Amino acid sequence: MSDASATDQDAGLDPELAALIGVPDEADADGATGADGSPSFDTLFGGEAADGSGEKSGLLVESTTERFAPIDKFQDDPRPTFAAKDYYKQALSGVGDVAARVHKELSAFLTAKDPKERGLHRERLTTGYGELLDHLAGRLSSAMPEPKRMVLRFGALSPTLLSREHRDMLSRVVFEHRYREPVYYVDEWLQLIGEGSVRPSAVDEAKAAKKDSDTRGQELIEKRQGQMDAARAQLEGALGQMDALEHQLQEQTNIVLHHEVRAEYGGLKDAFSAGQKAAMSEIGSVLRQLANADREVVSAYGALGRIREDLDELRNKHGDSGGGAVEAAVVANEMLSVRQMAKMAVGRQGNHFPIMMKQYVRPRIEEIGTRENVIALMAEIESVDAGLFHRTFKRQTHRIVPNVILIPSYGDAGICWEPFERFNRATSRGRVAIPMYPKDLRTAVILVLGDLRWQVAKEKAQHHWMEEGLTGWYYQWFESQKTRKGDVRDAFLQDYLLWVTREREGTQKLDKEVRAIFWRLIPFPQDIKDLLKDRGFVYAELYKKDQNRAASDGY
Repeated sequence: MSDASATDQDAGLDPELAALIGVPDEADADGATGADGSPSFDTLFGGEAADGSGEKSGLLVESTTERFAPIDKFQDDPRPTFAAKDYYKQALSGVGDVAARVHKELSAFLTAKDPKERGLHRERLTTGYGELLDHLAGRLSSAMPEPKRMVLRFGALSPTLLSREHRDMLSRVVFEHRYREPVYYVDEWLQLIGEGSVRPSAVDEAKAAKKDSDTRGQELIEKRQGQMDAARAQLEGALGQMDALEHQLQEQTNIVLHHEVRAEYGGLKDAFSAGQKAAMSEIGSVLRQLANADREVVSAYGALGRIREDLDELRNKHGDSGGGAVEAAVVANEMLSVRQMAKMAVGRQGNHFPIMMKQYVRPRIEEIGTRENVIALMAEIESVDAGLFHRTFKRQTHRIVPNVILIPSYGDAGICWEPFERFNRATSRGRVAIPMYPKDLRTAVILVLGDLRWQVAKEKAQHHWMEEGLTGWYYQWFESQKTRKGDVRDAFLQDYLLWVTREREGTQKLDKEVRAIFWRLIPFPQDIKDLLKDRGFVYAELYKKDQNRAASDGY
């Protein structure tokens, strides 16, 4: 969205907000007013006790699934939260001086007539609001009043900044985490960080370089924990293979034990049939595979046990409990990372205003980044890019959906913050951020998943990323194009967008070489390929090359 100041200059002030901030001729519902006519901060927000700490939320999604669950409910019955007359008071109560500054600058921003003065108050409000978010993050708990949580989740500082349609829309967003998918609103994500269920987002190297002994010890613990996560995933894969073989053994055994009968001899059971003899032969093969699988399981348990012993020793040495409460400062620092994600998602030319306002968001629930909308879009994109979430480790392929953080910002493209955690490249989820209020939600989700594709391939190739794999092939093509300017990653994202939207339909929009790279390294599922081979010569040729590679066992 444009950051033009013209959109800030509303033709008229919402009557409810005017009543709240004390515009002349309007009575303030909460009583006393300040010298400028606005209600005093103490009158509105004084006297609320600090939030108490809560128990673990149960939000963490630990296991992965084979596919996204279908969404059966995209919106809920309306919640009364945004209709509460004291919403704004609850949102800012008990937060201290930072809330006083936000209230003062919001009042000044909304009543300023001069564009230059309005811009100055907008800048001050943005700064103060960021401090407010940091403060709320540090005090987040399960007992936090819902208006405070809605500030973190939606950027909804005051319902009076929104139209009735907007308030109704937000009240219908499904509040609870009902799906086994790692898609979280900001308040939920911060709560997981606060519980110690998820590691804080990685900081830049400049900050990481300043380490004391405690920090180095914590890093060793995190590294060992990452190795333990990878070893556990390896064990689960081996056990899954064993389960499949045991099921196969049971099926073949049932075939062997089921005899036909000879009616002419009074129902005596028959000798082994040809099918039973084949099953007996298959049982021998399955038993040999089971023996190999058992050796892998024994080895995996041994490796996991050794890592666990090392991890316990490190925790005892450095005083780490391995879970439980995390300092409020850690959560506040994570909020800084979330705010940085928002800046990157918005970009230099976008609308960086951090508060949800009616001027910037269409009141249509299907157009904003709710959890349900994002899961449905991710499922749609995975149906086109089937290998999107696949990662192979020690000959085992896992489907690993990243942690998705829904940021209440106006950015038009999601970003991949980290493709996986630095100490567990094999099975960790990594994390991506998606703005909740983009111009086009589908485009924003496609771009963030394209970014995930790029970052995973780049990290996999490491310092050979310009030569090997997906990034290497694309980079070499990009460098050969005299007309292509700018950043190679940005060019890839735009081509990925065309790949999963236009090329999937048979509309040729990509360069011939790029299409060949994507066909090979970001392949469509076979059913889409079967349709495309009849949509033009270029697709028929690519399809034929697939068959030739398969025939020569070179694919």
